[in-house]
Amino acid sequence: MASLKTSAAQTALRETRRAPYVCPRCELRQRGFSPFNYIPRRQVRYSSSDAATPPLLAKIKNDLKAAMKAKDTPRLNVLRAMITEYNDAAKSSTPIKTDLQLLSILKKRKAASEAAAAEAKQANRQDLEEKQMQEIKVMDEYAADVKLLPEDQIRQAVQQAVDAMKSAAAAVDLKPGLVLKDLFKTGGALDGKPVDKSQAARIVSEVLGQK
Repeated sequence: MASLKTSAAQTALRETRRAPYVCPRCELRQRGFSPFNYIPRRQVRYSSSDAATPPLLAKIKNDLKAAMKAKDTPRLNVLRAMITEYNDAAKSSTPIKTDLQLLSILKKRKAASEAAAAEAKQANRQDLEEKQMQEIKVMDEYAADVKLLPEDQIRQAVQQAVDAMKSAAAAVDLKPGLVLKDLFKTGGALDGKPVDKSQAARIVSEVLGQK
């Protein structure tokens, strides 16, 4: 009987020494945290919207919802392809950050669609040709939303750069690549300007051809 009393006493002693249970939310409240504002670390999500989104991409994403409701297949094909290109680039070392980069993608996709339309026409597949032409029309619409430096201003900058480079080294036979490098270098006449480089390259070739 005495042993039973001793065992009961020891059990009671252990119970009193055991730390009382405090629920996690109560513990947070005691430390000054609100359980309603607390988010466990594993639930934190980082949104891609934290980075600056190119205006054209924002428009594409918004228009995608409208195109889905309208069941506009040509527009859906173009918009989904553009978003896929953007997401793929985001995982690479050259993410898309500007409307000019999106414009470059639009032009490449347009060239591919034009080639596909030509092949469809040659094969007498009017349905496929029409599909490509509809998508080209959509691509042209979005390409027109990118505001670029007017061609006359680009031509003026190119002419000034060519004249300056020829004055500095009259014996040098200027190449288009050398002029373009000078125009787009840090502090160059077209550095940071909304300029389509393919357009600038064409103008450089034309200006050099006039000399």
